Amino acid sequence: MTDGLRAGVPVQELATAVADAVEQAVIGKREAVELVLFALLADGHVLIEDLPGLGKTLLARSFAQVCAMDFARIQFTPDLIPSDITGASIYDRSSGSLTFERGPIFTNILLADEINRTPPKTQAALLQAMEEQRVTASGTTHVIEAPYLVFATQNPIEQEGTYPLPEAQLDRFMLQIEMNYPNADDELEIVRRNTSPDPGSLSGVLTRETILDLQAMVRRVPVANHVVAHAVDLVRASRPADGSAFDTIKQFVSFGAGPRASQALVLAAKARAVLDGRFAAEVDDVRALALPVLRHRFVMSFRAEAEGVKPAQVISELLQKKRP
Repeated sequence: MTDGLRAGVPVQELATAVADAVEQAVIGKREAVELVLFALLADGHVLIEDLPGLGKTLLARSFAQVCAMDFARIQFTPDLIPSDITGASIYDRSSGSLTFERGPIFTNILLADEINRTPPKTQAALLQAMEEQRVTASGTTHVIEAPYLVFATQNPIEQEGTYPLPEAQLDRFMLQIEMNYPNADDELEIVRRNTSPDPGSLSGVLTRETILDLQAMVRRVPVANHVVAHAVDLVRASRPADGSAFDTIKQFVSFGAGPRASQALVLAAKARAVLDGRFAAEVDDVRALALPVLRHRFVMSFRAEAEGVKPAQVISELLQKKRP
């Protein structure tokens, strides 16, 4: 396929083509598809959470087909060990030395399916790769080729047989997406399509080169000082010990978002601006992305658990209180 950017195709056209292609398989999830695009172009990772059967895995697999890049899937289970993910050093009898056999983590798009079905020790095998695009094994560091996107799906923690992701792991996901149940019309179409003959794989729309060009473009998008300041203000106000925190934060949040959240807000805002055909990120971009960027980074208090207060409710009030 010809590189879309070098062929002069507008970025908005490319984004629309990607979303349309993914929606051939994932019905009625346009917002989720757009959020994944923001994360990809901002060089971030995506956590998709909701009940089984709502299209989490299908979204990731469809996106990989449309991006036409190397793809690997790991089904996380309780007996999975770190070397099943990263790879391991294997003794080569012919040479009498150890050879590193790369695991499925060495790819462009990695689907970590049901990541919270495995214990924290195994979950942690992804930490270095998500942060640095590197894997260290037996004292040697191996580089993962860019671009690199981790899709992790997880079922709600309340379900039996799940292990909560550590805060350090959650913080490495740029966005959290919730799929939610489809509406009646979409569900009818889902049933119709999934009980008909398989239409086959989706066509590739983006190439590796195009994605790298778009990621570089996003980094170059200018952001005014007041936009960055608003992102930082939102994040700082989410911390109960900060002087700008309001009562709801102090009552229902044990730990708020850290500096990675501020960076994620700004980078995702840049990607949103690019895909909207604008040449600068604005405050509205930051505010529009506050929920998917922040909600998985809140550690809620025991009082919040007892009273059923969710991060989304707190973030909604945060946006009302902290206006530009």
